[in-house]
Amino acid sequence: MPDRPPHRNVETLYGDHHGWLVGWLRRKLGNAGDAADLAQDTFLRVLGRPREATEAREPRAWLTTIAHGLVVDHVRRRTLERACLEAIASLPEPQAPSPETQLLLVEALMRIDTMLDGLAPKARSAFLLSRLDGLSYPEIAQRLDVSLSSVEKYMANAIRHCLSLR
Repeated sequence: MPDRPPHRNVETLYGDHHGWLVGWLRRKLGNAGDAADLAQDTFLRVLGRPREATEAREPRAWLTTIAHGLVVDHVRRRTLERACLEAIASLPEPQAPSPETQLLLVEALMRIDTMLDGLAPKARSAFLLSRLDGLSYPEIAQRLDVSLSSVEKYMANAIRHCLSLR
């Protein structure tokens, strides 16, 4: 492979595979606009890793791996956003937050979801029951049908996990 500056290799990767990636994403998402956005996001990630781009033996497999992670995040965000907006729509009108506040709520929920990603399901549940529902550890133990010491371990793990992301 001739020596070229990294940006030239990323440029070549983009030229050779962008159209294919958009098509792949469109088939996955069923939406051309979202596919184009996620293809661009994929190549933004590639720009941060030019060396890997030049060394990728199977560029489409590598791009697919990056894009798949973005698709998972996209679907997760849409699901969370839909659930939040449905909950807001069920509120009586005087209690409904403004569109700006709704957006802030969705963004905050996404940050929380991202922060809790990677936790074991019971640790995540214990953390949310404690912080969002205000349940005590004994109430969480009863709700999750686990021991009090398990709840304490779940909470310690969740807190450690969240602090490690700071």
